[in-house]
Amino acid sequence: MTDHPESAHHGSSQAPSTVWTGRATNRIQWLLALAGAGCMALGIELAVGSPWSSGFAPLLMSVIGCLAAGLLILFGTLAFVHVAVKVDGDALEVRCGHAGLPRRRILITHVVGAEYVPKVNPRQWGGWGYRWRPEQGTAVVVRKGEGMALLLGDGRTFTVTVDNAESAVRFIRERMHLAAAAERDRD
Repeated sequence: MTDHPESAHHGSSQAPSTVWTGRATNRIQWLLALAGAGCMALGIELAVGSPWSSGFAPLLMSVIGCLAAGLLILFGTLAFVHVAVKVDGDALEVRCGHAGLPRRRILITHVVGAEYVPKVNPRQWGGWGYRWRPEQGTAVVVRKGEGMALLLGDGRTFTVTVDNAESAVRFIRERMHLAAAAERDRD
């Protein structure tokens, strides 16, 4: 569910939302996960069904190689099947995959700018997943499409692909203004 603060109608008793949530999904990753499961099945088949007549070392290396490749592909792709983004009054939290790992939490007070990015392409980041490029910053890219880029107070940039990113940017900017107003009130 995505809550949008601008959805409260003028004059209504409905208060603006204090939480924005969104997510992005990449169904192609499931195909890659199936390839990883296939590698694991091949490794198990080699271990169980092979006559072991060609020698122990080559067969053992094949079994371990298939199992290792299968596990890496399977868990590497399942970690980035989807991304969930939650923005509340204090922070933006990004959680990847079904286990929610890797996870990134950025305080709104550390954000100095938020921009809507209409086209985030995995190719510009070097693929899907949690990415770092010295000239671009850090990103969580699970699919091609819209996203948002946050400029952090230390000069770094954090980009994430998420559906309805334009409303997320508006929500973050509103929270940035609220945080700045609260800071001015304290002074």
